[in-house]
Amino acid sequence: MDAAWSLGIRDFDTADAYGGGRSETWIGRWRARTGNEPTLTTKVFHSVEGDPNDQGLSRARILRQIDGSLARLGVERVDTYLIHEPDPETPIAETLDAMDETVRDGKAGSVGASNVDVAWLDEAGGRVQVVQNSYSLLDRESERVLEHCAERGMAFTAFSPLAGGWLAGKYRRDETPPPGSRMTMRPESYLHLQDDAVYDGLDRLADAAAERGVDMPTLASAWLLTDPRITAVVVGPRRPEHLEPAIAALEVELSPAERDELASFFP
Repeated sequence: MDAAWSLGIRDFDTADAYGGGRSETWIGRWRARTGNEPTLTTKVFHSVEGDPNDQGLSRARILRQIDGSLARLGVERVDTYLIHEPDPETPIAETLDAMDETVRDGKAGSVGASNVDVAWLDEAGGRVQVVQNSYSLLDRESERVLEHCAERGMAFTAFSPLAGGWLAGKYRRDETPPPGSRMTMRPESYLHLQDDAVYDGLDRLADAAAERGVDMPTLASAWLLTDPRITAVVVGPRRPEHLEPAIAALEVELSPAERDELASFFP
């Protein structure tokens, strides 16, 4: 957090369930120690304690969870409050009414949704201001959502810009994944990428990055940051140096044709 702040990063994204509440708590302690006031986004759906019976987006639960988040963060209000994923057990109208209530109560500045599709957004009827979905060169399933947001003037923030390390060149054809990587800890979401066509695309991305004098994660991040439809990109660094590609990507200029060429590496 110190490194991010020194680099000019002012928007911090978290969720009540990250680390069983520890992420919010650590941000709150850091704020108190430094006096820094980042823009804060947090999310609601999953249990903070890991209790499978305590999750979802009912009105009572949302109004309870926002208070817990504010206490851990040490603030009276978060800038943006997101549903972490849809809740099939609760009517969308009940969820959005409760989210709006957090705004009326002064506990959130705006509301949004994560991990949603166009059907959910259509049912929501324009009642969210921001959408946060996975989106990268290797995960373009949210393309229709991105277009939906652009057409309606809604903010879109992309998470997993490096597809769990795949676009960082962390995984090589016929090589064992490095210890501690996503592919050794939580591989389920990425097993489909173990494909020759993907490895071929990664080789082409590496060559394209080298031609521009940057590394793969910088070019992959620039592909997102040069898309005018994307409001922001959420990065999840484990160490300060992991911030460097995202910062370097701000200096990379890509034309629409160059962006299309990079996308063609991964049809």
